Order: sequence, then structure tokens, then C-alpha cells
Amino acid sequence: MKTKAAVLWGLGQKWEVEEVELDPPKRGEVLVRLAASGLCHSDEHLVTGDIPIQFPVLGGHEGAGVVVEVGEGVVEVEVGDHVVLSFLPTCGRCSYCARGMTNLCDQGASVLLGPQLDGTYRFHARGQDVGQMCLLGTFTEHTVVPVGSVVKIDKDIPLVNAALVGCGVTTGFGTMVRTGEVKPGDTVVVAGIGGIGINAVQGARIGGARHIVAIDPVELKREKAQEFGATHVAASIDDAWPVVAELTRGQLADVCVLTMDVAEGDVIAPALALVGKRGKVVVTAIGNPAQMDVKTNLFELTLYEKQIRGSLFGSSNAQHDVPRLLEMYRSGVLKLDELITTTYSLDEVNQGYDDMKSGRNLRGVIVF
Repeated sequence: MKTKAAVLWGLGQKWEVEEVELDPPKRGEVLVRLAASGLCHSDEHLVTGDIPIQFPVLGGHEGAGVVVEVGEGVVEVEVGDHVVLSFLPTCGRCSYCARGMTNLCDQGASVLLGPQLDGTYRFHARGQDVGQMCLLGTFTEHTVVPVGSVVKIDKDIPLVNAALVGCGVTTGFGTMVRTGEVKPGDTVVVAGIGGIGINAVQGARIGGARHIVAIDPVELKREKAQEFGATHVAASIDDAWPVVAELTRGQLADVCVLTMDVAEGDVIAPALALVGKRGKVVVTAIGNPAQMDVKTNLFELTLYEKQIRGSLFGSSNAQHDVPRLLEMYRSGVLKLDELITTTYSLDEVNQGYDDMKSGRNLRGVIVF
């Protein structure tokens, strides 16, 4: 079939919206008609090279839609089911899945290679095979994905809102609640209030944190953070330190999560300075793979038992956590409607990323 898609043809280029050819689903795959796709910063990392990937590639990894065809052997979903797409596939059989760490499934090693799990491509344009971001490619109305990348959801949940739980909401919430292990009464810091950081703020609020300090240089984002549960805001890590020190009578924060646009090595030391004894710094922001230098105080790391943790998808389990978060949305505990700052057509994808880079959006969403 033919469908329109936003394709990235090379490093530093714009997304080009054009007609592409889409093959039907093979064994273990499903064809999904998408209702919406979030404009996540990770797709901008493809443009800048912070996430290396083969070109050309169909962007988008945060989406929700309706199953319109299933391949041979698929029994987990059927035509007509509403699904959220998870950017990390799960096989359910590898060592990591068997231990409940589905976000680290061995199949995840394939997400940036381009082809599907069998090594072949489903999208084609200009006489070339086109890869799919995270095996998904949600910047198109129709896509073919592995059945391990879909999560069935209730049909009463608006698909445009549900799309955000495919990445940003689950990652941000899990970064604070699962990787950061926030506890009632904790003092926490969130550095970087974008699509991930704002949901880390939500996670802190829902997890019972007493003080939630949100850091961002953009005034709009500091204001939004307070709407989602931040008790205090600051424009920089340096500005946040005296606030955290006063709130905690010098004991400092229990958790600091880093959700800025790009993780840099020189931010680790200031982040560790914000947490107290046995405090955790959780790195969710993507760093350039060539970044090898990290500055920190090893004396404090040992004597105060401070910790640095990485967090992929918020250490979450898509099949469990996506439906659970949507239940929380339905009950009014989790905010989704308020996350969507602006909606765009597929043809406006580049405008959406310009708005994101300019600090005008918490989350822009392509609506089909």
C-alpha cells in the first residue's frame, strides 16, 4: 500500500513528507492505522547525530492507533483493537524479560539498525529501503510493527492522548518512581522540563514527594511544572542548590533526575551536589555516544554513598505500565490532556520541532 510519511534522508536535514510504499505485515507483525504521534526529542537526536542511525529512516516512536491487519501467528491482538506502540519491543523469553526487565529486552538492540527483526524492510521510497525509528516509524498514518511492540488498551481512552504513553509519559513517570524510587516525603529535583521532565514531575507528585524542585531556563516550562505538581522552580542547577538546601535544612535532595535535551558529562558533578547521603542521580537524557568524560567527586560518591543510575524507558514494563498509567488518567490522577501544547498535521512536522527547540511546547502531537 502507499502512505505518506516523514523521512529523514541524512544528518542535519529536514524531515521530508512524501509518499512511500508499505509492505504488508509478515509473521509476528501487525499493521496499525495511527491516530496520533508525539514529537519526541529523541527523533531530533537522529537529525543531530546524538543518536546514530542508518539513513534513510522514517521518524516517530510515540504513537497510538487501531490494528487493521495481523500477520501469521499473531494471537495477542486482532483487527479493531486499540493499541499504544512501545518503542522497545519485548520478546518475553530472553534473560532480561524473564527477570521482569522488559525495557532491556535483547530485541531492543535492533531498534536503531533500521530493518525489522528479520533483517528486511517494510517501507520503501525513491528506490531505497527506509528504516523505522525504534522499529515503529510513527510519522505516518500506517505502519507495520512487531507484535512485541504493541500494547492493547481500552477503547474508551482517546488515542491522541494515549499516544503520549508510548514514550514520554511512561519514561518520565518511571524515571522518578521506578528508577529513582521516590518515596512519600522525599525532596526531589527534575532538571529539564520537556516531554520527559514534566512527567517526572507528575511521577514525583503521585509518588508522594514533599518538595519537587523543577529546573529549566524557559519561564513557560517552569510555569507548567508548577501546574503539574512542582512546589518550587529554578532557572539553573546553581540557582536550585540554595533552594534545596533551605527546604531540607542542609540534607539536600533524595533524588535528582536529569531530563534535559542532551546529557553532558559536566552536569553530573553539579547534580550529585544537589543530592544528600545515599541520594540518587538518575540520567534519562541521552548523551552523545562519543561523550566519554564525566566529572564528579569520587570522595563524596564513596563516603556519602551517592548513586548515579541510568534509566531507559523509566525502567518500565510496557505491557503492565501503559494500561496502568491510562487507568490513572481515567481516574484523574495522571494528567494527559494538559501535556499537549500544540497539534500539527504531518506536513507541519518540521514546524513542530522548531517549536520544541524554541521552548514553546511541552509536547507537540501530530494528529492524523
